[in-house]
Amino acid sequence: MQFIVGKGRVALNVRDRYSLMTIVEDRLRRGQGFALATMNVDHLEKLQFNRTFRAAYAAHDLVVADGNPVVWLARLAGHQYSLVPGSDLVQPLCALAARLDKPIAIIGGNQEGCEEAAHRLTAQHPGLRIAMVAAPGFPFDPEGAEADGLIRRLAASGASLCLVALGAPRQEIFAARASRHCHGVGFASVGAGIDFIVGRQRRAPRVMRTAKLEWLWRAALSPKRLGLRYVKGAMILPAHALRAIRERSRQR
Repeated sequence: MQFIVGKGRVALNVRDRYSLMTIVEDRLRRGQGFALATMNVDHLEKLQFNRTFRAAYAAHDLVVADGNPVVWLARLAGHQYSLVPGSDLVQPLCALAARLDKPIAIIGGNQEGCEEAAHRLTAQHPGLRIAMVAAPGFPFDPEGAEADGLIRRLAASGASLCLVALGAPRQEIFAARASRHCHGVGFASVGAGIDFIVGRQRRAPRVMRTAKLEWLWRAALSPKRLGLRYVKGAMILPAHALRAIRERSRQR
């Protein structure tokens, strides 16, 4: 499933969580790197105007649907995809790394939070090894000297999997760059996943997630930060929906 964004295209290419975890396990076993992006409407909106972000997305070989509107658009175009939130991938990825004895790295926005997450994850997943924990300064330039230093540290750390929680588009741009230098490392951009682990952010109650209303919960908790983001996201949906309908018509 491809989406037209600005002067380029981005594609979903992994249909569900089972498929994703099967691919990731195979890559980790073989020592083969990857870059995983979790597409949502905020990404689609940013991708329209940010050429660097588009190039980074194109460098990701695994892309899942992280957001019900993305799932609905894909189904409107005649493609079956399931919701795979990036924030829900931290635990299964760590469980897999522990089972395969593959060390992980955590790169996030807050050093204390990353260290606390590392502590909790090792307690929850016996055998999990943390090769590196890092939190770059703010504002972080994923193409700058600090990013270069992180990439060198990561390459020397022995990590096989890196959880990147820096927010879009920084995390995807960094992961795309780092994957070119750390060939045996898998990069997973997990957004708020680390904050959820340590309780800095709260997940919506299960009933709201089941009703596809987690976005409303998050907007209510952070209206200044997320209100405008959701408005911008809603504004691009009609055009994407029309393209999806046309694609389904062409298939018929």
